Amino acid sequence: MTDVTPGKLVTRGTYQHNLLGIAVTLVGLVALVGLMLPFRAHLSIAIPALVLVVPAVVGAVISGFPAGAVGTVAGFLAYDWFFLPPYNTLTVRSPQNWIALAVYAVVVLIVAQLVSKLRGAREEALRRTEESERLFELSQALIGDLTLSQLLTHIVGTVQSVFMPRWTALVLPDALPKAPGSGDALQVAASAGQTMTDDDVASVTSGGGQARSLGLVDESGPRRVSVALVVSLRPVGMLVLQDVQLAEQERSLLGTFANQAALAVDRAQLRDQALRARLLEEVDRWRRALMGAASHDLRTPLASIKTAVSSLRQDDARLAPDDRAELLELIELQSDRLARLLTNLLDMTRIESGALELRPTAVAFDELVAEAMASLGGIVAPGRITVDEPQGLPLLHLDHVLMSQVLANVLENAERLSPDDSVVRVAARTAPGSTGTRVEISVTDDGPGIARQDRERVFDMFSQNGGGGRAGLGLAIAKAFVEAHGGLIWIDPDVDRGARVVFTVPCDTLVTAPA
Repeated sequence: MTDVTPGKLVTRGTYQHNLLGIAVTLVGLVALVGLMLPFRAHLSIAIPALVLVVPAVVGAVISGFPAGAVGTVAGFLAYDWFFLPPYNTLTVRSPQNWIALAVYAVVVLIVAQLVSKLRGAREEALRRTEESERLFELSQALIGDLTLSQLLTHIVGTVQSVFMPRWTALVLPDALPKAPGSGDALQVAASAGQTMTDDDVASVTSGGGQARSLGLVDESGPRRVSVALVVSLRPVGMLVLQDVQLAEQERSLLGTFANQAALAVDRAQLRDQALRARLLEEVDRWRRALMGAASHDLRTPLASIKTAVSSLRQDDARLAPDDRAELLELIELQSDRLARLLTNLLDMTRIESGALELRPTAVAFDELVAEAMASLGGIVAPGRITVDEPQGLPLLHLDHVLMSQVLANVLENAERLSPDDSVVRVAARTAPGSTGTRVEISVTDDGPGIARQDRERVFDMFSQNGGGGRAGLGLAIAKAFVEAHGGLIWIDPDVDRGARVVFTVPCDTLVTAPA
């Protein structure tokens, strides 16, 4: 297969463009001569000279001065042969005709030169406009929100479309660990144009991490231009263009491209580093939170279980049946509390991993309360709960497993912070302003309450409220499950005593619960 480089393609395209301009000039000249020839006896010698200027001007417009020069020579000969006596010869007898020929040649050459310069100025203006647009695109990428891979693809695509090399490669230092003393390895992070061969990749990544300055890399082989991407005297990468010939102004443009690209790449890399730093901070926060849970929420029930089991195992201990039953009940309750805490940890893992999936069904409010109480497993005594359900309350349309977990978490938190002889009140009503599409469920206790500045923070993981109680994961999971149903959860600020947790759930407006 014949290798056709972009330089050869440009040369061939220019050659064909010149041929087109010359062809149009000659065809136009023949056509005008054919039109004027029958009337030459009636034409003054100035008229053909003026008319035959047109083909040379058209040729100069199409392909520049070469076509205009050819049109000048051809028009000069045609003018002398057909329109200056004696006809059909190149002999010029009259000094007046010599003057006409000279004036024709000078005028046509001047006009062709001016038209060619205007054409060149127009092409230069278009090129400058295109360069400005490309620089604007790179500037937009610099201030945009592209990922690093998208940015690298955008850079090589822009360079490829402007300079038209065989291929363009953007080389970056390899982020993988290197052997000691081996230097910084390079990798081709993005490329455009023809597919790079293994030899091409090896040739651009064998520099040991040293970014080259703008210039020809190899004079004897294929023409390759390499330019360093430098920010504050620190190389961040390198652009490599294969098989390309650059004029001086194109080198300046490539240098400007390289500066813009270096800033954009450096900014994207810094943004990725900042993101990784934020992720590490989040992981560290999770680790501290889990340590807090392990030191408090997990250790407390384990200590109670350990104490009760140790008391039961003492051989010399003479426990009354009531004391023995109390210790066994303590072990059961603390085991249930420990199991619920582990369930909360698993639920939070599901939430953070995005694996939460809703399966909504129609559920009556009293069934939801009963399911929540059953999941508590005796942690909250049934006698401490009062339920207020109005008549005509519609069926709830929700994932009963998740929402019973919400209600159970809120009830457990209220029971733990309330006096032993107090009552926890559960109520439901149609949410005000919801046009009957949502039900508002509330849990009210007589505990120490929640300070105003802590009412938002109690829904964060492992928060500590102003009353001295730890909310743990329960309310954080409740908030996640309620918001997954499109609802809201908040602390009612208009409560004189204790705390009132309120959340909304969707309902079926066409069906009401049976009385």
